[in-house]
Amino acid sequence: MQRTRLTAHLYRSIAIIHIALLLLAPVILQRPLHAGEKPSFIVGWSVYVGWNPYYYMAKTGIMKKWADKYGIAIKVQRFDYAPSLEAFVAKNIDACAMTNMEALDMPAAAGIDTTAIIVGDYSNGNDAVLVRNGLTFKNLPGKRLLLVEKTVSQYLFERGMAMNGMESQIKRVHLVNTSDSDISAAFMTDRSQEAVVTWKPLVSQISKQPGVTNIFNSSQIPGEILDLTVVRTDVLNRKDGAGQNFAKALAGAWYETMALMSGTGPGTDKVLAAIAEGSQDSLQSYKEQLNTTHMFYTPKAGMQLVTSPEIKQKMALVKQFCFTHGLLGENTKSPDDVAVRYADGTVQGKPDRVRLRFDPMYMQLADGSKL
Repeated sequence: MQRTRLTAHLYRSIAIIHIALLLLAPVILQRPLHAGEKPSFIVGWSVYVGWNPYYYMAKTGIMKKWADKYGIAIKVQRFDYAPSLEAFVAKNIDACAMTNMEALDMPAAAGIDTTAIIVGDYSNGNDAVLVRNGLTFKNLPGKRLLLVEKTVSQYLFERGMAMNGMESQIKRVHLVNTSDSDISAAFMTDRSQEAVVTWKPLVSQISKQPGVTNIFNSSQIPGEILDLTVVRTDVLNRKDGAGQNFAKALAGAWYETMALMSGTGPGTDKVLAAIAEGSQDSLQSYKEQLNTTHMFYTPKAGMQLVTSPEIKQKMALVKQFCFTHGLLGENTKSPDDVAVRYADGTVQGKPDRVRLRFDPMYMQLADGSKL
């Protein structure tokens, strides 16, 4: 199963909610610790092939082992995707699994400074534009296209149009905002629907229908749809150092699990089957999703992406999409009003408006066996 994207009306509802919560934030103070009590933290995750490892870490005790090592307590809490972002914005949880797009258009747009400490994967074919009747991008103007608007699906569609020389025709395609729970049935039961954008496992289901072809997918824009573990920067900067220990424990647990996932043989299949339980998937289904997910199984691989020049270009594309579609906040006058700080210290946008940071330190510690 796949992460649930946010619908347009839900974005507006969340915007109202998080403004109210931010106004209340000053009265939600950190509870003082009693003598001998461990600092406690919460990491939120939702169902997606690249985030299900958090289920396994909690179930097997891997997370507890790393939390104990650093003298803290970590609760791993499952959410639906939208509520996980709400909880993060409301500061009810300390870390959250989210895409790079949501890191920009949710906490960053709300003015919350966040830090991506782990780059877990990128969609490498999970998301796709599917059509009937041999359509191509050139045939889409004037046609109906089913998708969840203002999400990764719309981003993928617009990137496909642009890369096929059809950017000027994007507005001529009739987008039909369709919920993720309805989109597969809406397309498969109505043969008059000729185009759809969705994600796995729905892509796999729809692709089995006769006459359906995949004309564009996320493997053609590698590294643009990233899946991250994001921590609030104020949590990392706690004066008692517990926030740093929290990030170290998350990285330690994550890469221990990645090592188990990336092996071979029956032992690895047993691990993957246990991870698949987190989304009620079979081992076969979960493996199929992994085939189109570029997992960064080693910290070195994640560091290479975070420190590459390409990440700035890719994030600029995502940021421009968010700005164009009004996802960076109502008072945002430019994409630069929500700035991103990269591993080399450079800032994309206004230096006093940094809201998202890519910090490779914890991946670097894991790579050097220093956690």
